Amino acid sequence: MLQWQRGHISNYQYLLHLNNLADRSCNDLSQYPVFPWIIADYSSSVLDLTKPETFRDLSKPIGALNKERLDRLLTRYQEMPEPKFMYGSHYSSPGYVLFYLVRVAPEYMLCLQNGKFDHADRTFNSLAETWKNCLDGATDFKELIPEFYENDSSFLVNSLKLDLGKRQGGKMVDDVELPPWASGPDDFLLKSREALESQYVSEHLHEWIDIIFGCKQKGSEAVAAHNVFHPLTYEGGVDLNSIMDPNEKVALLTQILEFGQTPKQLFTIPHPRRIMPKLKSLSRTSSHNVSVTESPVSPNEESFEDLTEESITLAWNNITKLKLDEQYRIHKDAITGIAVTCNGSSVFTTSQDSTLKMFSKESKAIQRSVSFSNMALSSCLILPGDTTVISSSWDNHIYFYSIAFGRQQDILMGHDDAVSKICWRDGRLYSASWDSTVKVWHCAPGETLSSKKHHFELLAELEHEVSVNTINLNAANTTLVSGTKEGTISVWDVTTATALHQLPCHSGTVFDVAFSPDSRHLLSTGEDCCFKVIDVQTGMVISSVTTDEPQRCFKWDGNTILSGSQSGELLIWDLLGGKVTERLKGHTGAVMSMWMNEQCNSVITGGEDKQIIFWKLQY
Repeated sequence: MLQWQRGHISNYQYLLHLNNLADRSCNDLSQYPVFPWIIADYSSSVLDLTKPETFRDLSKPIGALNKERLDRLLTRYQEMPEPKFMYGSHYSSPGYVLFYLVRVAPEYMLCLQNGKFDHADRTFNSLAETWKNCLDGATDFKELIPEFYENDSSFLVNSLKLDLGKRQGGKMVDDVELPPWASGPDDFLLKSREALESQYVSEHLHEWIDIIFGCKQKGSEAVAAHNVFHPLTYEGGVDLNSIMDPNEKVALLTQILEFGQTPKQLFTIPHPRRIMPKLKSLSRTSSHNVSVTESPVSPNEESFEDLTEESITLAWNNITKLKLDEQYRIHKDAITGIAVTCNGSSVFTTSQDSTLKMFSKESKAIQRSVSFSNMALSSCLILPGDTTVISSSWDNHIYFYSIAFGRQQDILMGHDDAVSKICWRDGRLYSASWDSTVKVWHCAPGETLSSKKHHFELLAELEHEVSVNTINLNAANTTLVSGTKEGTISVWDVTTATALHQLPCHSGTVFDVAFSPDSRHLLSTGEDCCFKVIDVQTGMVISSVTTDEPQRCFKWDGNTILSGSQSGELLIWDLLGGKVTERLKGHTGAVMSMWMNEQCNSVITGGEDKQIIFWKLQY
C-alpha cells in the first residue's frame, strides 16, 4: 500500500495486488479479478483525460450511478422482507467474465450455456452499448476485468471467426465495436490504461476500493453507499456445514459459484488516498474536509522549502555514504538525549548518569557538566535563540538551564512519574510521562529581568491507559503522536486535544515515532523488532517491516530510514523494499538517541556505551 501511495507501483498493479489478497485469480471464473469501469465517455472522437466528466464516479457502485434506477431499486429494497438486498445480480460472476472473453474462450461459454452461445443481442457487441446497459439496465451491474487494462486486445477481436449469431437488425456479431476515440483495439487498451493511471483516477481510486474491498462492502456503511447484494454473495453469508441435505447443499454451492461472489473484505476503515503531486485537482466536488495534516503554506515558506529541498534530497540519496567522523566517551552511563546549538559549536547531552553535559565541537572537550538531581535525565532540547536548555528527568521534573548564566533557571514539576520525552514548538512545551499523560504547556518569560523565571500554563492533558515512552509532532504543529510502553500508537489533534486514532501497533515498548516530512505518514519502531508505517488520515497500518533486532531510534525522509540498533550499528533501510541497504559500525551498545541537522548531512548519535559519535556525509 505504501508503494502505491507514494507512486512506486501503478494503479493497475495495486488493483491486481488487492485482488490477489482477496483470493481472486484469473484461474477461477467464479472469483475472477474485479477491475472498475473508469471511462464514462464512449461517444466523443477525442478522449479528454483532463475533464472530470470523462470519468465514471468511483465513489459509487455501478448500481448507484443512475439516480432514476437507484430510486426504483431503493423502493423495492425498503419493501423487501429480511434478508434485504438492493441488487438481484452481482458485479462479477463466471457469466460476466465469459461475456467479455467469449471471443478467446468460447469453449467455456459453451460449457456454461449448455453447448450454445448466448443470444446475439446479449453478446458483448459494443463498448458504448455495454456501458449504457450497466447504467440503465434493471439487472446489469457488472464491473470490468483486468484484460481491459492490459496489452492483449485479442478478446475484442473475433479472430477465431466464431458464429456468434445475428442481431435483430440483421448484423452479424463480429469484433467488438469500439468508441470513436479509439483507432483500433490496441489503441483502445492503451487509452484505457492511460485513463486508469490518470490524475483523476489516482485521486479517487481509494473510494472504489472502499466499495469493493473495504469498509463500504458490508454493514451500515454498505447500506449508506447503496452497495448491498444478496447475502449468498458474501463470504460467510451462509453456513454450509449446517445444511444436512446434500441436494440442498449442492444447489446452494452452485448458486454461489454461478451467481457471483463479493471479494474477501480487506479493509474495515477508509482506504488511504494516493499521494499526488501538487497539481490542480480534477475532483468533481470538494467533498472532503481538509485533513489535519494538510496545512496551507505561505509563499515565503514555500520559497524556503524550494531552497532547502534539493540539498535534503541530495543528502538522503547519498545517505549510504555516511562515515564515522569522531567519537568521544563523555558520560558514565547511557546517553538519552542530544541537542545542538544553531551554529553547531556546542552539543548538549543528557544521560542516565543524571548529568547534562555541554561538549565543545571546537575544543573537543566537555565545557560544562550539570546535575539537577540524582535521577536519570531522559531527553533534552535547546530553545530558540540558544539561551536555554530544557531537560526531562525520571524524578518527574523538567529542568530549565540558562546557557548564558550557567545555572538552573527553572523547574517545572508537571508530572506524577518519570518524564520520558519533551518537545518544544512555537512557545509550547510538550511533555510525555510514565504517569500515562502527555501535557501541553504554554511557557512565557517572567515579568522581571532579575528573576528570569518562566510562567507555565497547562493548556491540555492527553490521557493514556499506560505509560507514555515517546512523542513527536508534525511539521505544522497540529498533530501529535505518542507511543506507549505497551505498544499503542495514539494520534492526537493538538488544537482540540482529542484522539484521532489509537492503534495497538507493537507488542512491547514503542521506542521512537516520527511523522514523514509531508506529515501524511507515521513511522514507529518498537521492542518487537518491527517498523510500522501508519497513514495519518485513516489510521491504517499500511506497511510493516521486520528487523533482526530492536531499532531504538531513527530519522527518515518518508522512503529511507536511518536507524540506531540495539547492537550499536547504524542501519540504512529501503522502506519500500523492506530491506537494509547499508550497515555502519559505531557503538558497542544500543544506540539510544540520534540528532540530525536540517540539511540532513550531519548526524550525532548517543549510545549505551556512554559515547557520542559524530557522523558526516561524504559525497
